[in-house]
Amino acid sequence: MQLSASPYEERLTAPRTWWLISVLVGVSMALVLLPFGVLPMLGGLAGGTAVAAVAASSYGSVRIRVVGDVLVAGEATLPVSALGEAEVLDPAEARAWRLHKADPRAFMLLRAYVPTAVRVPVTDPEDPTPYLYLSTREPERLAAALEAARTGV
Repeated sequence: MQLSASPYEERLTAPRTWWLISVLVGVSMALVLLPFGVLPMLGGLAGGTAVAAVAASSYGSVRIRVVGDVLVAGEATLPVSALGEAEVLDPAEARAWRLHKADPRAFMLLRAYVPTAVRVPVTDPEDPTPYLYLSTREPERLAAALEAARTGV
C-alpha cells in the first residue's frame, strides 16, 4: 500500500444544536423525576444528559478517510482501484440522490445534517454495489484525494 499524495480524513461530527438537545433531554428527565425528590431529579438530569450526549457522540463519530490506496468510509473499506471518478454533489443534487435518484443497492454513508456529498461509482464487476454516496463537508477535497489515490499521484 502506497501513501496518498493528498491524504484525507474527516469526522462527520454532530452539529452543536444536538449537544443543546442532550442537555434538554437531561432537563426533561429531571422534571419527570422531580416528584420523587431532589436526588432522583439530579440523577435524572445527569443520567439523561449523559445518555443523550453518548448517543449524539456515537452517531457523529463516523469517519471518512483516504489512506494510501484505500477508502475507509464508516465500516466500509474499498480499494480506490475499484472505484470510478468521484462526482461532487451540491446540496440540491445531494438531496436528489438521497431521495428519488437513490438505488437501494448503494452504500450510503448518510448524515442529514451534512448538506453536500460525493457519489463514487463502484467499477468492480464482482461488487453488486453500484455506487457510494458519502456525506461530506468538503466534497471537492475528498474527490481530489480519491483522484490522487486512484492515479497514484
